Amino acid sequence: MMKAKTQSNKPQIMKNIIVPLDFSVDSIKGLELAMLFAKYMAVKIQLVFVQHRRDVPSLEEEEYLQAEKKFKKLIEIYNKQLHEGSQITYIIKKGKVYQEVVGQAQAFKDSIIVASTHGASGFEELFIGSNAYRIICTTERPVITIRQLPVPQKISKIILPIDAGVETRQKVVFSSLIAQIFGSTIHVVTLSESKNKKLISRLNAYSEQVCNYLKNKDIPYVTNSLIGENSLNALLNYAEKENAELISVVNESGYSIADLIAGSFAQQVISKSPIPVLTIRAKPHTIKESFSTFGG
Repeated sequence: MMKAKTQSNKPQIMKNIIVPLDFSVDSIKGLELAMLFAKYMAVKIQLVFVQHRRDVPSLEEEEYLQAEKKFKKLIEIYNKQLHEGSQITYIIKKGKVYQEVVGQAQAFKDSIIVASTHGASGFEELFIGSNAYRIICTTERPVITIRQLPVPQKISKIILPIDAGVETRQKVVFSSLIAQIFGSTIHVVTLSESKNKKLISRLNAYSEQVCNYLKNKDIPYVTNSLIGENSLNALLNYAEKENAELISVVNESGYSIADLIAGSFAQQVISKSPIPVLTIRAKPHTIKESFSTFGG
């Protein structure tokens, strides 16, 4: 099969996509989602398997050999679908899954993490031991998660919810770059369960600022307002109604065990969304800096 030719007009927002795998059917969804990017641009996909610590060297060696065998089979299958200039590699590590995955992403300057939120090694919904949520809460890299099938074949619509927090705009730049890759339309959606006039005014101001940014980047967009409803349900219903393929959120929670148990709005979206979710970890930026988190 012939590989697609490189399109130089596509923004190179990432060079490395880190995909944690445990070889379960669910975890393979992360690889398939990463492949969506590899069909549109030149990237290096690195698959990561983390071995469990074992007291018996022979069992550890057997697990390593089995993982190697499975990786080689996957690469043989997916290599045929790669964009010209893209490649798939793998690495087998030992330790805690989330720490090793985050560390591997940190080893590259331009990287994102793409992962399934379910799998055989503990990717469970809103569970304290979940590797997926721990990855999101400890990495500084963008993370795209997928909860269920099917994996989208394109990203034509991106939902960009805007709330009253200053950090809400930190996802705009990276979301815009993804929109440029796929030629997506961004839906700028203001969210609030309150109809307070001062709050609504702030949301409208934020929305206008975001729309001006998108307009300057020649990115098509539409606006909508979901006010006075349950924010989570309203957002997910809107995404379903619009047949969107990606929701972009900012994780504003802390990084302690208590925060993981309580769950932020971002974590609730990740655990409930039927479509992939892009999560950007909030940084203590000023309002002016909110749009330059990723160099926009």
